[in-house]
Amino acid sequence: MGMATPAPGIPRRSAVPSRTEATVDAAGAIWHPSPNFGPRRDGLTPSLVVIHYTAMEGAASALERLCDPVAEVSAHYLIGQDGTLWQMVRETDRAWHAGAGEWHGQGDINSRSVGIELDNRGDHPFAEAQIAALERLLPQILSRWGIAPQGVIGHSDMAPGRKFDPGPRFDWQRLERQNLAGGRAFSGAPGGVSTDEFVRLACDAGFTSDVDEDTLLAAVRLRYRPWGQGALCSEDVDVLRAATLNN
Repeated sequence: MGMATPAPGIPRRSAVPSRTEATVDAAGAIWHPSPNFGPRRDGLTPSLVVIHYTAMEGAASALERLCDPVAEVSAHYLIGQDGTLWQMVRETDRAWHAGAGEWHGQGDINSRSVGIELDNRGDHPFAEAQIAALERLLPQILSRWGIAPQGVIGHSDMAPGRKFDPGPRFDWQRLERQNLAGGRAFSGAPGGVSTDEFVRLACDAGFTSDVDEDTLLAAVRLRYRPWGQGALCSEDVDVLRAATLNN
């Protein structure tokens, strides 16, 4: 969950009053408005979807925090483990979920994205009903805003070393098979491992935050090879090739 304060230029508490009535953007969503939102800056519209886990004990606790003006965090959607979908901020508005970070060299991810929180502590598998609900929600968002599958990223992708959600238990390959997230390569081609090539490919794939090579490797593995361990290897370079070609 993004716990950072709003980006510079955005008041710590939104001056925009919370809506009391609204038509939800997503089919089947329960409208539960949060006061923690504001206008998207510089005329930006969503080009990314950022997936998070809540790291809290249950959806009720997460919903309370995401709607607490003192906490100053929010997301557009929260999905419970049983598949219940809540919408807290309209997609046209800027929720406060991403915090500091960048993707493809662009900052203010809050103004560029739709944020989805998944009720999960980060230390257990994601429930089937929850992922099924996510699979119903993502096509709606991607179609509504013309977002490519490569625009579906994790919090850890845009904030390596600072954030780790949705974590190693999240099944990115399941989304990739449905064209709901950018894919990876499995060429298995032999060859040496070049740190410079890895950094270049990671940057081309979107990992442009200014972090050291170990932190970058950990972030790339969270997204593509959560089972990977040890030093940089050819598989770490290989999985980035498709992501690079598709961006």
